[in-house]
Amino acid sequence: MGIVADAALQSGARVVGVIPKALVEKEWAHRGCTELHIVDTMHDRKRMMAERADTFLALPGGIGTFEELFEVWTWRQLGYHDKPIGILNIAGYYDRLLDFLASSVTEQFLGDWQMALVRSSDKYQVLLEDLVQAGGMAPAATLDQI
Repeated sequence: MGIVADAALQSGARVVGVIPKALVEKEWAHRGCTELHIVDTMHDRKRMMAERADTFLALPGGIGTFEELFEVWTWRQLGYHDKPIGILNIAGYYDRLLDFLASSVTEQFLGDWQMALVRSSDKYQVLLEDLVQAGGMAPAATLDQI
């Protein structure tokens, strides 16, 4: 996330960081953020990020990314929010996950309506436009910064 934050800052974007105290103590806080919020727990972090978000976008990542993606997706299906969710599938990173999810629909563990709650593309411009159409971001402010 530090690399993403640095790139965003270098392009003039506003970067908001939310980090639990325990990770600050490990010196993982990005002190160059436009705003840096230090919270007590990871649950507080996720709550604050969810409240402040207009949309949710998963970039290629690890276990934390997966956990947060599935949590906001679960919240969406339960009606806790109606914000768009996207998966940026750069270089096919998420191909096997998307295939697995499609097989979950085939096996009737997921419904088509649940899959429709998440958009994905390997092209960030296409995905961002889709998320804007879904009502998640202000088009001019977001897309002009890319």
